[in-house]
Amino acid sequence: MTTPFYVSPAQAMQDRAEYARKGIARGRSLVVLQYTDGIVFVGENPSRALHKFSEIYDRIGFAAAGKYNEYENLRIGGVRYADLRGYTYDRDDVTARGLANVYAQTLGTIFSSQAEKPYEVELVVAEVGETAEGDQIYRLPHDGSIVDEHGSVAVGGNAEQISTYLDQRHSDGMSLSAALKLAVQALSNQTNGSEREIPADRLEVAVLDRTRPQKRKFKRIVGSQLARLLEPEGAAAASSETPADSAGESGEDSTGPAESGQ
Repeated sequence: MTTPFYVSPAQAMQDRAEYARKGIARGRSLVVLQYTDGIVFVGENPSRALHKFSEIYDRIGFAAAGKYNEYENLRIGGVRYADLRGYTYDRDDVTARGLANVYAQTLGTIFSSQAEKPYEVELVVAEVGETAEGDQIYRLPHDGSIVDEHGSVAVGGNAEQISTYLDQRHSDGMSLSAALKLAVQALSNQTNGSEREIPADRLEVAVLDRTRPQKRKFKRIVGSQLARLLEPEGAAAASSETPADSAGESGEDSTGPAESGQ
């Protein structure tokens, strides 16, 4: 009879963490930044059907990098949690912090369980406040820990280099156009220091806009509106930097069809 191969608990957890990190790094990076009127989500995504960013509830948005089927399940679970809590108690009782705690418990349980592999996902849960001081951004790595972020955050792919780039250049009170351009510049940087061009039709952009009169603050930025925001400063002078509501670019229904990113 052969002796079972022994792996120390510390080594086993280290191996699981390395496995999850490598899976997340294979995905495309995305960034979440605060700007003067809210929070903007920006990522490179050639797919028009599989979204990286989604609405969870009135003032709460969701972003994820990593394995699609795993964080899609988490997104759907978050929508159900938010809808049930809002219906049972009050809509104001649904918060990004509460949702982040739920995700942290789920990810932490899966990560520490030897019966299944760890999730290859990294999440961002953001809530726009009445003022910039009330904005909340939480990053949740694969192990279920919660990191309270301010200003900007990057996940997936080359997140560490992008985060450094954003930390050096992002400032409070940026306009939507300036924040969007900074995000695209950060995503365009290669690991070798060179830059590549990301066309507008390969970008996925969404905002949580506190100035919207509706309860639901989530809105996608697409088409000509996105192109105007990306124009050089002189050419964009006559363009509005606040996203206008339109039927084709309105926020998503939190009870609608499942949508997420890759």
